[in-house]
Amino acid sequence: MENIFNKKLEDLQTYFLSIGQKKYKALQIYDWLYKKRVFAFAKMTNLKKDLILKLEEDFNIDLIEIVKVQKDKDTSKYLFKLSDNNYIESVVMFHDYGVSVCVSSQVGCNMGCAFCESGRLKKVRDLQTYEMVEQILLIEEDLKQRISSVVIMGIGEPFDNYDNVLNFIKIINHDKGIAIGARHITISTCGIIPKIQKLMTEPLQVNLAISLHAPNNELRSKLMKINKVYDIEALFKTLKEYIKKTNRRITIEYVTLKGVNDSKACALELAGLLKGMNAYVNLIPYNETNNIGFKKSDKKTILAFYDTLKKNKINVTIRREFGSNIDAACGQLRSKEVER
Repeated sequence: MENIFNKKLEDLQTYFLSIGQKKYKALQIYDWLYKKRVFAFAKMTNLKKDLILKLEEDFNIDLIEIVKVQKDKDTSKYLFKLSDNNYIESVVMFHDYGVSVCVSSQVGCNMGCAFCESGRLKKVRDLQTYEMVEQILLIEEDLKQRISSVVIMGIGEPFDNYDNVLNFIKIINHDKGIAIGARHITISTCGIIPKIQKLMTEPLQVNLAISLHAPNNELRSKLMKINKVYDIEALFKTLKEYIKKTNRRITIEYVTLKGVNDSKACALELAGLLKGMNAYVNLIPYNETNNIGFKKSDKKTILAFYDTLKKNKINVTIRREFGSNIDAACGQLRSKEVER
């Protein structure tokens, strides 16, 4: 039996037609689920009893479970338990302009980036669409606030679960669904080139972020195994094609690691890579964990890196630090639960 939150509106319209019903029934279901937030077919009062029984026969509305919430002044971190007793997490960040959520796309991750806690515990499985959608629904219900933007940047590599992630985006973006604007949705990838190329062809105005974290192949290959498959030259060739085809700016994510990738030489190399590209750099202070030896760059070093990029006419921001008091490193809360 399939979870109803796996279904795009068009999928439900096809379903209703297949059982001899009018396709507008799909709009009624979407209204109950996403606008009224009623999660039981029997409580959907404009549906006839025989249709309710048919829906209960074909679909479930099982919800993932919030098992722990850690809160800081501008951050909340949610640990979710799935139906198979696996765990994932989401991070909520409160900004002046609204509330953003960083969602997970897999249980664990196989990318094996050296500095990343979520990659330390290997991938167990992909998340289904409903398990991503419900992260948003349950957080909105808990906060009693609307989520204004979503980044798919939690546990897992989104492009390693491409179909479910795209399905999720189409559901949360749909004006009859959660209605989060496409330009407020960001997919973050470590650089899986075939899927970047596939995203170019999608009729979606979502944002693309690249986890780069090093300006040359030697260093990036030490930090990120993916670089041995898709090196910087191949990645940037594809990114330039992406920008040309979509006319959209990309984000380069760069976690600053003390004494590793935060030197002036690295900043100059990065500026050289990005020269003339419609891209901007998001410098991210590292969230240290007990299990990994990397340390956070000091503020003076991060500011010097920022200044070097600025002087070389590269658009750059330093991301405000979120959640350093609440296990906010990606995968940290899950690993504590799994390994205790």
